[in-house]
Amino acid sequence: MVHIHNLSFGYGKRAPLFENLQLTLARGHIYGLLGKNGAGKSTLLKNMVGLVFPRAGSCRINGQPAAKRLPSVLEDLYFLPEEIYVPALTAAQFVANTAGFYPRFSHAQLATYLAEFEVPDHAVLDKMSFGQQKKFMIAFGLATNTSLVVMDEPTNGLDIPSKVQFRRIMASALTEERCLIISTHQVRDLDSLIDTVVVLHNREIVLNAELDQLAERLSFTTVREGQEAEVLYAEESVRGRAAILPNTTGAYGRVDLELLFNAVASGEQSVLNYLKHPVYEQSI
Repeated sequence: MVHIHNLSFGYGKRAPLFENLQLTLARGHIYGLLGKNGAGKSTLLKNMVGLVFPRAGSCRINGQPAAKRLPSVLEDLYFLPEEIYVPALTAAQFVANTAGFYPRFSHAQLATYLAEFEVPDHAVLDKMSFGQQKKFMIAFGLATNTSLVVMDEPTNGLDIPSKVQFRRIMASALTEERCLIISTHQVRDLDSLIDTVVVLHNREIVLNAELDQLAERLSFTTVREGQEAEVLYAEESVRGRAAILPNTTGAYGRVDLELLFNAVASGEQSVLNYLKHPVYEQSI
């Protein structure tokens, strides 16, 4: 679906944000792109959808260069930036002006999503709150039925109930023919939603793995005194010392995304080194 090969990118004469970046994203997955503020998540997404142009290397969508912004690519791609602009139109007017660019747009699905998000379809968009605007644009994007949906920090501006609705609606929108990519620095917002985690850190993709694979290899728990030798990474939490250990029992458990991200972003290499063991390492 999306194939990034040897991508190098930087703004002007500044130091490059990425050098020789490699990433492949496939249909049938909800990817969570995680990274600290300033890590380059938004820039990577803009490279994916052809809004900025690499210094070297390439980004292709279904074999076509993203930078060319071909109509055949754009009609099958929906991108929701972090900062959105909505015109002074009602939802119905916006749909009438915009839906025609997407051949598989579903008015019935849009109505369903708006009802679940509790967004009125008669209000003028630029008079809505930012959270309501964001929910409308998310609903519209999913109703386009494009194969590729890219969302940059979509949960910014959403309250807690809306984030729960977001996770439920996004999960329901995934099909084997779609690839959904969601970037965030609020890791908890992607709990119970994504099936594959991609971590961007220090200008590199340092992790690209399905959660099932991580659960097979890692155990997320609290540790007692005397277990330190087994611990790959640990930090203090309100429940005790939260830790990542090798999964030696073969039992599957929940992947603590926040703890995993903290481990990777801390600079501590134990978890990444363990996952690079030949038994685990594979192309996703």
